[in-house]
Formats: sequence, C-alpha cells, structure tokens
Amino acid sequence: MAIRLGDTAPDFTAPTTQGEINFHEWLGDGWGVLFSHPKDFTPVCTTELGYVAKIKPEFEKRNVKVIGLSVDPVDSHEQWEGDIEETQGTAVNFPMIGDPDRTVSDLYDMIHPNADDTLTVRSVFVIGPDKKVKLTLTYPASTGRNFDEILRVIDSLQLTAYKKVATPANWRDGDDVIIVPALSDEEAKELFPDGWDEQKPYLRVTKQPS
Repeated sequence: MAIRLGDTAPDFTAPTTQGEINFHEWLGDGWGVLFSHPKDFTPVCTTELGYVAKIKPEFEKRNVKVIGLSVDPVDSHEQWEGDIEETQGTAVNFPMIGDPDRTVSDLYDMIHPNADDTLTVRSVFVIGPDKKVKLTLTYPASTGRNFDEILRVIDSLQLTAYKKVATPANWRDGDDVIIVPALSDEEAKELFPDGWDEQKPYLRVTKQPS
C-alpha cells in the first residue's frame, strides 16, 4: 500500500549496523530521513552513502536523523562500508537497516515490481516530529539522488511548518517567501509588519521570517 503525505510513518523494529532499533523510538522528537538503496556493493549507492556521510552535519544542524536500508543483511552492509570509506573518503556514520525478508521494504512500498520485483527503488521519506510523512521521492535504480535538494526541501518544510508562508520555485534558505493565501491582509499585517510586495492578491512576496 502506497504511503501518502500526511500518513503516519509505519513503525517497525529492525536490525541495523548500529544495533536493533525501534523506528519511532529512534526518531525521538526530531525529524528523520529514511532512504533505500537497491543492493549492496553497487556503484551508484556507494557514492550516495558516502555523500550522505559527508553532509551528515548538515542534517544534524536541522535536527534530522538519517537512516539507510537495503534488502541485504546487516553483515553485508558492514562489509560494504569498508568499500564506501575507501572510495568516497568518508566512513558511513549513520545506521543502515538490514531487510532481507523485505519487512520494512513492503511496509514502505519500496519494491516496485514493474521496475524490479526483488530490489528496492531509491525511495526517500522525510518524516516530521509528529511521525507524519512530509515528503516522498522515488528515483529509479540507475539515477543517484541529489541530497542537497533533500536538505533544501527540509529547510522549506521546517520553515513552513512554523510560519504562515510557502516557498517559491527554486527557493533557498534566506530567499523571499510567499504569504499563504489563507491569511487575510489584516492577519498578515500582524505577522509581517515590514509589509510585502503584492504581485497579485494571492501572490504576496515578503522577506523570510526568522
């Protein structure tokens, strides 16, 4: 069953390279990114996991935990981590779930039979502190993900979760934002005392609130 935005992220208990975890307990009261890779000892995945390890401090600055998954067992992950450190220059510093029985993969609909009936696609789930799914992304096995884009989306998700704004196309942290249409001008004056540029009644552009 496909997971949709706003659904509660399915909970599970699973072995990882950092010990057994209960997913919701492991997330705690912060944000999380769960991402799958099709198989161990594969080239694209090797580059992805190395890059995520390099930018892990950027996730931590945003109170986000990252966790990987494939349908291979934990001992295979542990062997593969040596190759990742050797070729990418960074040791894997986050847990990787072993899922040989496909329990978690099936919970999160990561097996797409028309693409491959045994391996996971490159799924990404961003999960909020309320354990709700805030973002889903699906890439084919042949295409590596842009994790800088995932960080950008997390910046937007965190800003718009707490402020009455939306972010425009290609927005980056610090850029101007859009006041949500549901907010009246009178309400907006209280929240945005410095005003805004009204390009259309439904398009009010303002500085990003702190």
